[in-house]
Amino acid sequence: MTAQRMLTGDRPTGKLHLGHYVGSIANRVRLHRKYESFFIIADLHMLTTKNTRDDIAKATQNARDMVVDSLAAGIDPDTATFYLQSAIQEVGDLNTLFQNLVTVPRLERVPSLKDMARDAGKEEMPYGLLGYPVLQAADILCVKAHVVPVGKDNAAHVEVTREIARRFNHLYGEVFPVPELVSAETPTLVGTDGRAKMSKSLGNAIALSDEPAEVRRKVMGMYTDPNRIRADVPGTVEGNPVFQYHDVFNPNRTEVDDLKSRYREGKVGDVEVKEKLATALNSFLDPMRERRARYEADKGLVDELIVEGTERTRREVQQTVFEARKAMGLTGVYTQLRRKAERSRKPAATTV
Repeated sequence: MTAQRMLTGDRPTGKLHLGHYVGSIANRVRLHRKYESFFIIADLHMLTTKNTRDDIAKATQNARDMVVDSLAAGIDPDTATFYLQSAIQEVGDLNTLFQNLVTVPRLERVPSLKDMARDAGKEEMPYGLLGYPVLQAADILCVKAHVVPVGKDNAAHVEVTREIARRFNHLYGEVFPVPELVSAETPTLVGTDGRAKMSKSLGNAIALSDEPAEVRRKVMGMYTDPNRIRADVPGTVEGNPVFQYHDVFNPNRTEVDDLKSRYREGKVGDVEVKEKLATALNSFLDPMRERRARYEADKGLVDELIVEGTERTRREVQQTVFEARKAMGLTGVYTQLRRKAERSRKPAATTV
């Protein structure tokens, strides 16, 4: 391995949205040519909150959609390795080796796990969800990633990975790099309902694949200042989701500043502010739509990328697991037993 590596990805639970873009995809696009880049389709992580047969059956198409969304966002398929997590059983081996390098109280301090359990409607924490950061450490370290661009929710998970890598190297020798977290400029994006972060499960998301009319429909229904009942009533810009989106996605700063000024003075209605946001968002998404149409027209491309990437990644992971087991001394245990057994066997009797 010569070039430094990047590991990133998502669970195949649905199409990616603007929240994903600002949280991690923008950094992925910016960095993926600089590093040898691996993109995980994390279907084992999906099982922590979505594990019915129906959920699993949907994962195949969701995986395809995730890859197309990534390509549409600007990821170059010639410089990215996409792979399916569950198809690489050796990741589970590494997960097992890491489980004893972190304590339950440490995992219980990861704030996002309780949020994930709550959002999934679970009254108690499943064992797999508590161990989510450990499996994620296996994902990151199995390809010896040096950088991990993630959203705010996964920042604490990456810190667990860093601790596990340092602990392993201290106990057994230098095997793993300690990965660096690459944070987003916009850590989270509030959903269109203005009440929670953008989420597929909450139905408050604008997907990267939404058509122009759908984007406009969602924008026109967005939450704004609840105290503003008429256009001539001065409104609040701070904390207003519509203006938060303008700040992130509207490159026309003169227009945004003018809208903010008139909104505070009660000289512009919500309809105009939203119309201009819809225009800005569709202008932002138009290049993605063009790339999406090109990649979708290439039948079989996405499946081929996933299969080839999975096979390539599995070879890398097998080597990593071998190195980890060797560093721990595990490869020698059975070898010694087997050799002793072979020496103790009596030669078979021969007859004349």
